[in-house]
Amino acid sequence: MEYITVKQAAEKWGVTTRRVQMLCKDEKIKGVVRFGNIWKIPKSAVLPSSNSKNEEPHLPMPRKSPFLDMTNLYSRVGRAEECEEMLINQPEAHTLFIAQIEYRRGEIERVYEKARYFLQAHSGFYAIIGGGMLLAQCAIWRGDIFLWKEAKKHIFEAPCKDEHDREIVSLTLAIIDSSVYDNKDYPEWFKLGNFENLPADAHPAAKVFYVKYLYMVAYAIATGQIKLEGVEGLALMRMIPNTIEPMISQAVVDKTIVPEIFLRLSCAVAYYNSGLKDRAILHIDKAISLALPDKLYGILTEYMRHFGDLLEQRIALQDKNSVEIVKGLYNIYSVGWSRLSGQVRDKIIATNLDAKEREIAKLSAFGFTVKEIAKMLHLSESTVSHDITKIINKTGILNKKEFAYII
Repeated sequence: MEYITVKQAAEKWGVTTRRVQMLCKDEKIKGVVRFGNIWKIPKSAVLPSSNSKNEEPHLPMPRKSPFLDMTNLYSRVGRAEECEEMLINQPEAHTLFIAQIEYRRGEIERVYEKARYFLQAHSGFYAIIGGGMLLAQCAIWRGDIFLWKEAKKHIFEAPCKDEHDREIVSLTLAIIDSSVYDNKDYPEWFKLGNFENLPADAHPAAKVFYVKYLYMVAYAIATGQIKLEGVEGLALMRMIPNTIEPMISQAVVDKTIVPEIFLRLSCAVAYYNSGLKDRAILHIDKAISLALPDKLYGILTEYMRHFGDLLEQRIALQDKNSVEIVKGLYNIYSVGWSRLSGQVRDKIIATNLDAKEREIAKLSAFGFTVKEIAKMLHLSESTVSHDITKIINKTGILNKKEFAYII
């Protein structure tokens, strides 16, 4: 059997070494052995629950939300570790918050271990939901449809006690689906942005992913995938910032850092697609300045595909080392996301297009002509035409209207 040290177990589970030592002393960890003054812990062991199997779990979260990193618990830029210390006496909240920050950093293997703990241990409702969410996020990076379905099953079967809990389950499933642009099963209240039945602590996360839903609708209209009476082209895309800007201001007031980063980047995407690059850059730069102090590279990674080379360039202006880390993470994330999103939506999403080709494909899907694209990207018309031919050869898509489905 392979063993790990107390320190390694503490890092793996997101708890203190003292807590692991006490669990070893009390023989709470299955298979633990002692050699002199050193404890050896089976590598496959999970962090035991603080409750017995016969007890009703009494592990309340400090907020009524499984999305702790999106609440104002994490309210100071560069102070994630301080927040972790504040939660040290609430073991499940402590571990869940650490796992969520690790996910925002792109540390997926660490996240996977903690997700498994929450789903195997005798955890409370919010911890189970949080664990399922983390498992689904790992599935995205891995491109694993079976892990994705398992995560959704865990969330769907979470022990709801009331209507509020059921709404949290529906919200979490909608959030997971929005991550891969699948909106076919959204509840009507989510599509309307009506969150009054959700606990207040869940509102920051709900707003972030509601904005993603609006973007999906705007993108589908812009590329002709759906028709909405009185709305066509980029009309809705240009209106989205009018909804997001007040949400950003509220996030600043509420001191919710992670939602502010997401909202700024989503707003930047809408501005960028609408041709308002300067406005997009203002939000991109602010989002980067909020993310880098705590190394939240994973959030930036998720938005790389939307901006061509722009996000990469703006990160490099603030920290050249960070841009290399984000590029490395994106090489992993883009393959996993494309595979999983394609399987969920029954589409083929290209992974072999470079940033310029992806940008040209997107603009073609929006209905812009070769001449218009050349002007927007400061390229010659012959270069754009040549790249469209390359896109067709790489993807096998002959109709430029179908480019929307591959990017």
